[in-house]
Amino acid sequence: MTAAKGVATMSEVVRPPAGRTVLVTGGSRGIGAAAALCCAELGFDVAVNYTRDASAAQAVVERIRALGRRAIAVQADVSVEAQVLAMFAQVDAAQRDAGLPPLHGLVNNAGVVDRAARVEQIDAARLQRMFAINVFGSFLCAREVVKRLSTRHGGPGGAIVNLSSAAARLGGAGQYVDYAAAKGAIDTFTIGLAREVATEGIRVNAVRPGIIETDIHASGGQPDRAQQLAPQVPMQRAGTADEVGRAIAWLISDAASYTTGSLLDVTGGR
Repeated sequence: MTAAKGVATMSEVVRPPAGRTVLVTGGSRGIGAAAALCCAELGFDVAVNYTRDASAAQAVVERIRALGRRAIAVQADVSVEAQVLAMFAQVDAAQRDAGLPPLHGLVNNAGVVDRAARVEQIDAARLQRMFAINVFGSFLCAREVVKRLSTRHGGPGGAIVNLSSAAARLGGAGQYVDYAAAKGAIDTFTIGLAREVATEGIRVNAVRPGIIETDIHASGGQPDRAQQLAPQVPMQRAGTADEVGRAIAWLISDAASYTTGSLLDVTGGR
């Protein structure tokens, strides 16, 4: 189909204007790494955040550069405000001194799960870690992006994609109600922030993955969880990090220009 005169084609809409950067937190592995690469494939440059594994983050950076895009690795524990501020200062400096293009978007991907436990087995330390990383970290990073991108503050606008989970609506009973509750908070945060900045050039959406083949299951003590739960998925299989990454990249791109405040399930129908 030929586009009408003056109307951009889909490829023109998806591919960003030259020189825009996306920051992906938790970008050294799993869904974060996939999102970083999918954004690069659409033409974005990428700042890859990591907490501890510098070599894994650098490997993602090299893969992005192999696609012809610019990329840097930036270390920060997103649950620590001082480290979040330092991370954004590093991104700002790279834009000023190293030719990294202006910031356009944030993928709030950094997150943790814990070992299966009932609510009566969960202590305050686990709750503090769960909410500090999954919720507080997302708030802190989004706050810094709004300061830079909101037209209210003289910014050019942009996009934020938060990582929620199907657990937010399923509840996580008998395994991780705390994780599900944290992701429920992300859903509410997404809707509220989207409405707050809708007239300021910033779109805010969330992706809610279902059962996805990543190593987060091993960190929760269930490395085979994706395979075990696959029969419960209507599509009868677990998803891949790349399938989630492509949904994230679409929401970051201008192809999703009229989409904000949305919670996009990538769950195989579950």
